[in-house]
Amino acid sequence: MQRYKCQKCGLQFQSKERPSRQRKVLWNQYVWGKQTLNQLSATFKKCVPVIQKELDGHVLEKHDVSPQPLVLIADVTFFGRSYGVLVFRSPLLKRNIYYKEITRENPEIYRQAKIELENKGFTIKAIVLDGKRGIREVFPDIPAQMCQFHQTAILKRYLTSRPKTEAGKELRAIGLALKFLTEKDFLILLEEWYTRWKDFLKEKTFAADEKHWNHTHRRMRSAYRSLKTNTPFLFTYQKYPELKIPNTTNSLDGFFGKTKTLLRVHKGLTQERRYKIIQEILEK
Repeated sequence: MQRYKCQKCGLQFQSKERPSRQRKVLWNQYVWGKQTLNQLSATFKKCVPVIQKELDGHVLEKHDVSPQPLVLIADVTFFGRSYGVLVFRSPLLKRNIYYKEITRENPEIYRQAKIELENKGFTIKAIVLDGKRGIREVFPDIPAQMCQFHQTAILKRYLTSRPKTEAGKELRAIGLALKFLTEKDFLILLEEWYTRWKDFLKEKTFAADEKHWNHTHRRMRSAYRSLKTNTPFLFTYQKYPELKIPNTTNSLDGFFGKTKTLLRVHKGLTQERRYKIIQEILEK
């Protein structure tokens, strides 16, 4: 390294290693330009280990949001069986307020995130969730909206996208009309459907073991029970119009989709570098 000497006091010193000016360019090409290590190596005339060192040395820019009352969307996305990221997003600010690496999704990780946000000074005015069991109870005194898209997905899982029975077709049609209905109209349609098909739902079939009876249309019963149970949380956004609560988690799901698309280019990432890319995308 270059050494220097002060002409007045005689102090000698050497310059510290300066960060490469190409680090930011390399990083942007790597993440947003979808360039692989080999492609960057060919473009910048440097070997792959040097490119990796430059990428790992890049410092991410953080964009902190000042504590304030917010309506938030909370959800988890997984990148494999045991690695995921929990994110809280403000749809009004169009910013991700909180994110954290996780190994599994349960109510406790949401509770910890809520505590951390409150300790920083944030106030959660309302929350939009995907409807997983137990998570809604983490926010008992906060208006909670269940994502209507996730509710439709639950119906699809039970009924398929093309139900064969007339009862299934009618129930799926009611579910698909969620975003166009008020809670009162939805309950009327659901009650009319149940009145028309309750005998159908009660049908039973002798089990294969020839020892007891099973409900013949168990999956349809589950679909109906899902709608009935979640109704109080499917129309929260209509009860608090002043809060401008979204009726889906789509704002966050779009970020998840973009993240997975950008990560798909880079095979064999270390967990540290993968999380660094995820942070870069979530900070935008």
